[in-house]
Amino acid sequence: MTLWQLVLLAVAGVGAGVIGSTAGLASLVSFPALLALGLPPVVANVTNTVALIGSSVGSVSRSRAELRGLGGAVRRAVPLAVLGGAVGGTLLLTTPSSAFDVVVPYLVALASVLLLAAPRIRTLRSAATHPERPRPAAHTGPVVAGGLFLAYVYGGYFGAAAGVMVLALLVVGTDLVLPRATALRNLLMGAANATAAVLFAVSGDVRWAAVLPLGIGCLVGGALGPTLVRRVPPTVLRVVVALAGLALAVRLWLT
Repeated sequence: MTLWQLVLLAVAGVGAGVIGSTAGLASLVSFPALLALGLPPVVANVTNTVALIGSSVGSVSRSRAELRGLGGAVRRAVPLAVLGGAVGGTLLLTTPSSAFDVVVPYLVALASVLLLAAPRIRTLRSAATHPERPRPAAHTGPVVAGGLFLAYVYGGYFGAAAGVMVLALLVVGTDLVLPRATALRNLLMGAANATAAVLFAVSGDVRWAAVLPLGIGCLVGGALGPTLVRRVPPTVLRVVVALAGLALAVRLWLT
């Protein structure tokens, strides 16, 4: 691998880490960078999944304040994320991508609309909740948990905008404020990606020479992301993430 290719991957990794830890759209930067090096799509996909572990490590390590008090929610949610990542990784290694190609644009668009409508949905949900039966801020009902599982499956399979889906479900389906929901999203998507990455490392065609510079860049970018989340007004961040998701959905429809 040449010097300029290493630099390209490192820079792409930083961008992917920042965007992934804030908006959940890391693969929009890192995956095209791997394709630009001439890697076949499936090889680029598995290599990308392994490298993105760096983004999760960087963002979670800098999100301890936001994750404080969520230990119970993490213990309940991580097994579901691990299972979803394992199912998604297995699907990538054993099935064609045609089914996901059809449904993904609709899933991304739906997640983006949910994120835009989150305040209104929360207001309606709160009005329907009995005040004498308060629930933990990070509690999720069965419908939201099912949606999260499908997002983890998709994350383990490919993952572009899977973070948007998870964030939308956490914002709509729990009482977490956006920075805490973002931190929890990064941890759970990290668990799903890491599980799929183990499968790819054992069974897939991972290009380790590309993983190292891309992963280091992702680690740096992921560590920068939580600082941005703390400084950007939650409404602005929510709208920007939702609009970016809608733009991706349109792009996927047209390709």
